[in-house]
Amino acid sequence: MAEERKRLAVKVIQGDNVKTAIRFTAVLLVSIGMLASVRVSQPQAAQCDRACLLMTTNIYLAALVAHDPSIVKFSPDVKFVENTVPMKPGDGLWKTASAIPTTFKIYVPDTVSQEVGFLGVMQESNRPIEIALRLKIRNGQIVEAEHLIARNLRDTSLPNLQLPRPGLLASVPADQRVPRDQMLKIGLSYYDALVNSDGHAAPFADDCVRRENGFQTTGNPPPATPGRGTMGAMGCTAQLDTRVMSYIKRIEPRRVDIADPEAGLVFGLSQFRHPMEEKTLKIVGVPGVDHVDMNFNPFDLPAAHIFKVSGGKIHEIEAMGFMMPYNSKTGWE
Repeated sequence: MAEERKRLAVKVIQGDNVKTAIRFTAVLLVSIGMLASVRVSQPQAAQCDRACLLMTTNIYLAALVAHDPSIVKFSPDVKFVENTVPMKPGDGLWKTASAIPTTFKIYVPDTVSQEVGFLGVMQESNRPIEIALRLKIRNGQIVEAEHLIARNLRDTSLPNLQLPRPGLLASVPADQRVPRDQMLKIGLSYYDALVNSDGHAAPFADDCVRRENGFQTTGNPPPATPGRGTMGAMGCTAQLDTRVMSYIKRIEPRRVDIADPEAGLVFGLSQFRHPMEEKTLKIVGVPGVDHVDMNFNPFDLPAAHIFKVSGGKIHEIEAMGFMMPYNSKTGWE
């Protein structure tokens, strides 16, 4: 029966009606999930285990592209926010999504909080977008759904958005794993490090690399001539110590509630507040650079971050975000 479903799915997906194929795939995932639940359900089986959280995410993404929220098990009181705007399922990306994430996918399932975070690259109106997704599950239903979408991705950044870095996907050896509550604290410490321009406020590993919307902002090859580009070659600790991020005055709210000790991943959502009152930043510790001009208007940056934690240190940071007017609401007030 399972093999027949696979053959049928391939046959439909290879056909001309792409929308029907996507909807079929979503329904197939639902049916497989229902069969699985028949095998494992117990009276107390309202908890969604790791496999359930991953499957729920895939069903959601398939339904999103099928433009059919009826495929998803939403709570009647579900709260859905996209790019800080409260909406109803069926609105926003539900109308414009055109292809599911294929190769760039990072999942952060949390069986304790019953939430899953996801970062991936998919298509909207046949153009690539980066999406951060958060789903909250209660009693087998999605009670909260959240999209953050970065559009207009740089062509030069797209090569870094083809596949996640291997370190982000690798399981953490048992002796290097960190308890979930400690992982959440480590994730939160990253925001303190930014606001305080203190690279030692978070436990960055020497090999820490950060990417934002696919653009690598640390650990790049050193420039041929010293200058501002030198800071892009620095590690996560040294770069913050230069005070190049001191224009970030507030990061609020900071929502770091999702962690997966097995993969060593922490998922955080936040809103960066940039008053941009200082038009010149004083830089320290960079030969040949004593300041950076910042001729920008005030703005906010709703953002999602995934931190790879192993041995108590942050080794990888994958982030995405987009600009909003200064002091914007988050949609979750």
